[in-house]
Amino acid sequence: MQPKPDEPQLEVGVGPWQGEWPADERYDPELLEHGDRRNVVDGYRYWRLEAIVADLDTRRHAFHVAIENWQHDLNIGSIVRTANAFAAAAVHVIGKRRWNRRGAMVTDRYQHVVHHETTDAFRTWAREAGLVVVAVDNTAGSVPVDAAPLPEACVLLFGQEGPGLTDEAIAAADAHVAIRQFGSTRSINAAAAAAIVMHEWVREWAL
Repeated sequence: MQPKPDEPQLEVGVGPWQGEWPADERYDPELLEHGDRRNVVDGYRYWRLEAIVADLDTRRHAFHVAIENWQHDLNIGSIVRTANAFAAAAVHVIGKRRWNRRGAMVTDRYQHVVHHETTDAFRTWAREAGLVVVAVDNTAGSVPVDAAPLPEACVLLFGQEGPGLTDEAIAAADAHVAIRQFGSTRSINAAAAAAIVMHEWVREWAL
């Protein structure tokens, strides 16, 4: 619903800094002067982008998120945004390097995003990093994610909207989980599924 022309427009964030500027180097002089309208939590208001990323790096969680991108999946942006909200270690894009960033709402500036050209390259990286690859799809043999505690150090692997995970991705996984469903549809939106499973990890390891 669009606001009427005569209705006041609510501004996001804060205006210019009032009073003496802080000497802390984390603060951005331009933001202090003109205000900070970014989509960041209040604790990061007026901070430089690099300072926010550095602070996030001190408290990111042990799980990673990976998604296949063979058909230029539009859900990747939303998944990056959710990964940022849950402080994932990184998001890994398998397949095409380019992805639609609109759904990320610029959170990709704060979230580490890594590209892997092939599933084999991704699997090799995961093994070297000592991470358990957890495929998320309602395939044969999958167990409900709420009934099978996720490993602390893992990669949550998602397929594309529609086709789901490829056979190569399923074969590369160490574990397979699914989300319980009770309606008529076979699957749910990839971004929604990613949010549910990320929250399951947070509920198990971060609360």
